[in-house]
Amino acid sequence: MKKTSKQLFFQILGGDIINNKIYGIIICLILAIPSFIIGNLFPLIGGPIIAIILGMAIAIFWKSRDGFDEGISFTSKYVLQLAVVFLGFGLNLNVILATGIQSLPIIVGTISTALLVAFIMKKVLNMKRNSAILIGVGSSICGGSAIAATAPVIGADDEEVAQSISVIFFFNVIAAIIFPIMGKMLGFSTTSGGPFGIFAGTAINDTSSVTAAAATWDNMWNLGSQTLDKAATVKLTRTLAIIPITLALSFITQRGSNANGEKFSLKRALPLFVVLFVLASIITTISAGFGVDANIFMPLKDLSKFLIIMAMGAIGLNTDVVKLVKSGGKPILLGLACWVAITIVSLALQNMMGIW
Repeated sequence: MKKTSKQLFFQILGGDIINNKIYGIIICLILAIPSFIIGNLFPLIGGPIIAIILGMAIAIFWKSRDGFDEGISFTSKYVLQLAVVFLGFGLNLNVILATGIQSLPIIVGTISTALLVAFIMKKVLNMKRNSAILIGVGSSICGGSAIAATAPVIGADDEEVAQSISVIFFFNVIAAIIFPIMGKMLGFSTTSGGPFGIFAGTAINDTSSVTAAAATWDNMWNLGSQTLDKAATVKLTRTLAIIPITLALSFITQRGSNANGEKFSLKRALPLFVVLFVLASIITTISAGFGVDANIFMPLKDLSKFLIIMAMGAIGLNTDVVKLVKSGGKPILLGLACWVAITIVSLALQNMMGIW
């Protein structure tokens, strides 16, 4: 019989669930600590990727995990959702929209293009729905954070998440290396960091690679932090798209269930963690309006990053590396198609708007 919320609360209070899961959670915590440290030393790679790689490497040799599986699964699902909620405290909606208005048409264009390309390529390659959605959303919005927010909404499993994160990471690294070279070849301004900052912020999906490419451009032309400031603002504006995308996917997923004969459930269509994520963004925005220092939310943002690393470690532990490699061809092709399309659309729109 399904437990009520009250029964579940008292079961947690009594320690049943904690006792069953604590060892797996501790393993993920131990895995997250060195991943977090190494990720800070090598921001281009980042803690989440390191955690996934370590988790997958350990999973190859750690076959019998009795007493740990429940905690690992709990971390990959519920700790990930908690991380997404805390992620909302980094979003001041007013500031981002006000400062990112110049790039808004480009952001909308690139996001729409990536999602459309992902939909088409899913049909062409006959890919699984969840993998296509995760790669499309990760490519179009903000890499790992968007995948983290979307995965629980569509019911993606750990292997689908790991595969999507790996594809996004691969093209992130390529972009961070070649975009400054491409910018020079294309004739981006070397006296103002704005144009290249918009390009990096709209055409590269993960924050670490956006900042790496922007900082390289600043260093190349002695621009201080002009490019980095612009790229970071554009990137934060793109991050706002997580809100409508996750809400839309929630309702689409629930509508699909309803078509199969299940009754509509607002709770399932609008998961609690998505509601709390939006609420966190609103709290940040209102607080800023009353003059509250934005730095007050920094601990929650940092905690969000650490919890995502924990969850990615758990996902790595639950991933079959051999199976992942064997099925990796189609996701890479889809990721490539999204990446190329976003780059072309970003450049075309900037040219049309007279930015580049």
